[in-house]
Amino acid sequence: MTYYAVFDVGGSAIKYALMNEAGHFIEKSSIPTPIDGIDSFVNAIDFVVKKFQKSHVLSGIALSMPGAVDVESGYIKGVTALPYIHGPNMKKLIQERTGLTVELENDANCAGLAEGWIGAAKGNQDYICIVIGTGIGGALILNKKVRHGSNLFGGEFGYMILEDYFEQPIGETWSSLAATWGLVMQVAKRKNMDPYSLNGITVFEMADEGDLEVQDEIEKFIKRLAVGIYNLQYIIDPEKILIGGAISRREGLIDQINEKLKVMKPNEDCVDIQVHPCQFGNDSNLIGALYHFLQRKQDSLSTR
Repeated sequence: MTYYAVFDVGGSAIKYALMNEAGHFIEKSSIPTPIDGIDSFVNAIDFVVKKFQKSHVLSGIALSMPGAVDVESGYIKGVTALPYIHGPNMKKLIQERTGLTVELENDANCAGLAEGWIGAAKGNQDYICIVIGTGIGGALILNKKVRHGSNLFGGEFGYMILEDYFEQPIGETWSSLAATWGLVMQVAKRKNMDPYSLNGITVFEMADEGDLEVQDEIEKFIKRLAVGIYNLQYIIDPEKILIGGAISRREGLIDQINEKLKVMKPNEDCVDIQVHPCQFGNDSNLIGALYHFLQRKQDSLSTR
């Protein structure tokens, strides 16, 4: 049995785990994400690694990271809540400190890989994982591997322009209309409220209490989600489309999206488009980061 130190780096916390090659958790916990710079970050990773090494021989380190991760070079592009991770070679820094092989991947891609390994897309070669949060991100998996794209923007589904492209230079994107924050903004505008006084939970509570205007905005929100999913099905034609993120776990939401997709079917010969919930929640990035490490290890062995 081989063991790995696995990390899921977020803006406020780093979740970490000791895992085996089958994706089973031996131990897991979390620490606050350092805010004062890259040295503190590497120290935190090294501290956890050394703790695991007291009881287990580690075969490597796998990380789920925010930003546009270049898995080949080890650099992280884009803009995130952790400015210090952009610039240095993260893979090289951690390898030099720990003496272990390091692999890192974008967090949304890790979530997608987890589902294909031992989750809701197990057995599927081509699938999409859509993560709905403050914005809409996700992962595009083809032949069981992440398709990063030439600019590392593969899976950034939220940038799709959805509406108002004649009224605005760019128009409204899928994220601005159909992410959780997009729904909050539409409800706040409709109700003349401060959007920061609302969140996804309170919006649905208002609808459940009978607010017809909020119910109407949620109906539009579901239709917008369905439209984006419909477009992705006919662009990529995956075997399966998965939805994750906190809002996706609301009872009945996925059924409502599927009802919309069913009505949108142009004729009987067209594809029956359905979405399915992601299987993993908070552990998905850890599981996917490990699977990415194992994939990279296998690819390296096959090229020798």
